[in-house]
Amino acid sequence: MARSSQTHMAVLGALTIEPMTGYALRQAIRDVLGHFWSESFGQIYPALAELERQGYVTRDGPDTAFTITDEGTRHLRDLLSQPIQATPPRNGLLLRLFLGRTLGVEACRTLLTTAKADARQRLQEFDALAEEMAAEPEHAANTPFWQLTVSAGRHSAHAALAWADESLAALDALPHAE
Repeated sequence: MARSSQTHMAVLGALTIEPMTGYALRQAIRDVLGHFWSESFGQIYPALAELERQGYVTRDGPDTAFTITDEGTRHLRDLLSQPIQATPPRNGLLLRLFLGRTLGVEACRTLLTTAKADARQRLQEFDALAEEMAAEPEHAANTPFWQLTVSAGRHSAHAALAWADESLAALDALPHAE
């Protein structure tokens, strides 16, 4: 699936929750989907213009909210049913650890300690999200599906914590010469 199709999917999907201006849409994508998806203003606004041109979204005026159309909902279903295309990972932490002999053991230890703290923070954020979702009865129909993404985030954070502990132990087992 092309990057623009994925952007269209994210934009249309967010608009199924409620009509939004471009700015509110960007905020929603950042704040709600941002735990597993990102889009920049530079991607959202051209996507909205294209989706409007194609009749998938509509609005009453330049400063009003975009609303997904019935045709837009059908198009979103088509996009959602397409096969998922994996994107090549780009992980600066893993690249640095892979080159750890050059970086040095203590610097690697610092990176892992920071990664562990970040994972703890993400876990707290996912716990807070779960509580927030439970307190929003107006979105009850979406909640079971949203909980799937929060659960994935929680599992990922737990895995990152376990990996950081294992990696720190592996560094501890290295000879102390750098």
